[in-house]
Amino acid sequence: MNKILLFSFLTIFSACKGQVKTNTPRDLILSEPGPTVIKNFKAAALAPDFDTTLVSQYIRSIFQDSKGNLWFGTIGEGVVRYDVKTLTYFSNSDGFYSNSVFSINEDKNGNMWFGTDQGVYKYDGKTFRNYNQKDGLSYINISRKSIVVDQSGTIWVGTHGGVFRYDPIADSKGEQSFSLFRELPPINVAGIMEDKRGNIWFASSDKGVFRYDGKTMTNIAEKDELGENYAGGIAQDKDGNMWFTMKNGICKYDGKTLTEYTPKDGLGGTEFWGIYIEQSGIIWVTARGSTTRFDPSVPLPNPQAFTVFTPANGLNCCVQSMYQDKAGNMWWGAGQGLYRFDGQRFYQVKQQGPW
Repeated sequence: MNKILLFSFLTIFSACKGQVKTNTPRDLILSEPGPTVIKNFKAAALAPDFDTTLVSQYIRSIFQDSKGNLWFGTIGEGVVRYDVKTLTYFSNSDGFYSNSVFSINEDKNGNMWFGTDQGVYKYDGKTFRNYNQKDGLSYINISRKSIVVDQSGTIWVGTHGGVFRYDPIADSKGEQSFSLFRELPPINVAGIMEDKRGNIWFASSDKGVFRYDGKTMTNIAEKDELGENYAGGIAQDKDGNMWFTMKNGICKYDGKTLTEYTPKDGLGGTEFWGIYIEQSGIIWVTARGSTTRFDPSVPLPNPQAFTVFTPANGLNCCVQSMYQDKAGNMWWGAGQGLYRFDGQRFYQVKQQGPW
């Protein structure tokens, strides 16, 4: 397959500025007041037409911690925490100096980790600690979906120049706490995940996907008919199959064979970015111009397996993050804020809800 250029943030942003009107279902309109908004800064750097009632215009990452709090990583407004009662924007006065948050995770001790354009931040519930070049991170631009805490507790961080691992013992001694994972080539990491067997998967922007089983590194690349996974779409279904975004669609990998799905099968849009698998097995695929709901239990060819949503269905273009919380609710971060899905249409969640 021909190689394609790395996805550009600027391309997404320029395509996502349009305002989209959404219809909020009547039964979702809250009668109770929304959360208290705590914001100690002004979003002066954002576009003049920025809607200040939004949670944020660009939401690049979503995560729910062990306490049930929802965290939203934004472009331009840092990281935001929603705990039902309050919507808190962390800023410079809190020790969080990055406006762009691409990845969020939580370690086994309850510390929150944030991957930003200024390195990694750790939040222990009281203070933020920044890790950058002085701490061993040769590259401080953390990739999207590229902080993983594996089953053993090891913290993996993917950057535009390779993967690093965190050493808490070295950190406690004041030594460099991050070291380069040399089993991988110096790839531009586009996503990391751990599968059910404990294998760590690394999606690169130009060299396919790598799988590490703790001893051996395996590369699934163009020779295996896997094109560039430039947007970092990577997920695992209930049967253990791995799914990846590709240049022209998505593909399923059962450990031996790659099966490709493209717009010819029913996927909507072009330039495929993200993939997320619900607990039910439903697969969501985001692309330029649309988002597709794919039911893999429906034998193909069958158009009923695919439902394509466009801005006409309430969801702004350019979905940048997807997440399912512990209650089973699906969340989307798009080019015009935060969204939920009522089973038929998408509706926008603003600071005052409906949550």
